[in-house]
Amino acid sequence: MELYKIRILIYSYMKFEDKRMVKRITVFFVLLIISIIQVQAQHQEITEKPETYKGKQQSATDTSSILHAFKAGKFNGHFRYFFMATDNESGLTDYYANAIGGGLRFETARFHGFQMAVSGFYIFNIGSSDFTKNDSVTGQPNRYELALFDVEDPSNKNDLDRLEELYIKYSFRKSSVTFGRQLINTPLINLQDGRMRPTGVEGLMFEFNELRKTKIEGGILYAFSPRGTVKWYDPGKSIGIYPVGVNPDGTKSGYAGNINSKAVVLIGLTSAVSDKFKIQLWDFFTDNVFNTAMLQVDYTALQKNKSELFAAAQFIRQDAVDNGGNMDQQKTYFLKGGKSMTFGVKAGWKNKRWETSVNYNRITAHGRYLVPREWGRDPFFTFMPRERNDGLGNVHAVVGKMNYHFTKARIKTSLNAGYFKLPDVKDVTHNKYGLPSYLQMNADIRYHFSRLFQGLEAQVPVVGKKNMGETYGNKRFINNKVNLVQYNFVLNYHF
Repeated sequence: MELYKIRILIYSYMKFEDKRMVKRITVFFVLLIISIIQVQAQHQEITEKPETYKGKQQSATDTSSILHAFKAGKFNGHFRYFFMATDNESGLTDYYANAIGGGLRFETARFHGFQMAVSGFYIFNIGSSDFTKNDSVTGQPNRYELALFDVEDPSNKNDLDRLEELYIKYSFRKSSVTFGRQLINTPLINLQDGRMRPTGVEGLMFEFNELRKTKIEGGILYAFSPRGTVKWYDPGKSIGIYPVGVNPDGTKSGYAGNINSKAVVLIGLTSAVSDKFKIQLWDFFTDNVFNTAMLQVDYTALQKNKSELFAAAQFIRQDAVDNGGNMDQQKTYFLKGGKSMTFGVKAGWKNKRWETSVNYNRITAHGRYLVPREWGRDPFFTFMPRERNDGLGNVHAVVGKMNYHFTKARIKTSLNAGYFKLPDVKDVTHNKYGLPSYLQMNADIRYHFSRLFQGLEAQVPVVGKKNMGETYGNKRFINNKVNLVQYNFVLNYHF
């Protein structure tokens, strides 16, 4: 690893203001690595394990030497280029961005069940719109492209680095416990990696796999580094880094920086109760803010032609905890005594090449469905990249999805189309961000290279959104929300 990369990682993590001290620590770190070597030569589904570094492996080696655990460890890398451009309605500002970055990951082999891992990533803005300038008509800032860099500092183009993983892991039989900074995927807290880097978390996570066809997982989290940021925050301070919308009474939400919450406790159970049925139970308790419980049942039926029929049902219930984050209800995240409910269903068919499904989701009028956008994306069957249904109540959504895999050509394609019937933009009780009803279509094509360029993947996602609701002649309900087409081109190289 080059000296300047190590310095960047140390500076990002330690936050020293004395750069001379950073240089001294960097030199010491490099000399330590050299000494060891000289002694002994040396935007996923949320149901899937994180694969930010796809080449990572877990070694079963377990010897009597800590040095051997380091020597037998694995280095992996990930380089990424991301172009994004949003074509808004005529008269509104269009934006574009070019981002490039890379990272390294090291994981030791096992030593008496223990492993350590560290990874970091850096990003450069190599030619983009001026994100410090808001739209001249609405006064609104950029929504999509800025999240490739630093949403808290639109002028930041160079100091974009983050220590993403730094943990120690203990494995026993089929189970494990991990403590430190890590990347996880759960229904509500997940990578949401549709930009340059995903959301990271810090805390204690466990996975218990000793029961037949059953997995129990969970933990306690005390820090987050949301997608599109370079810093780490306690749970309360992480809520409100993204736009906050309005309170249910129509006043601007004032919870940013005012939420008192020190931990998120999560627990999940996934069990194959039969060959056809799988059940998931999850609970997410956010200290002093809210609790979210989820139940999902999946059904799969194998057909004679090796295809599958599948269906699923999902139910989510949310309730405020204490005062919802702040005694002042103008500065709280979840209103005291508030609740929300949502349910969804899906049905489809798939084989080795095709997968098609019809999906429906309903958020009832009991209240707004609220999960911090800083933590992850919606777990709904109707989720489509580039939009959320967070902050909404009284919603009907219908989405059709179709995927086709050209196996010999190493090409994967997908086409999704959905209609989202939302409450009126002036119904602030159920519409936090003033988003009108809309039609959305997503097309995506991916190509996996081989031979000389093995490890390289190209992706071209295109998103279109059309307004289907009343906007009362106010462009603030249009800009960066509907009547837009967004173009993306992504290159990933994993080694």
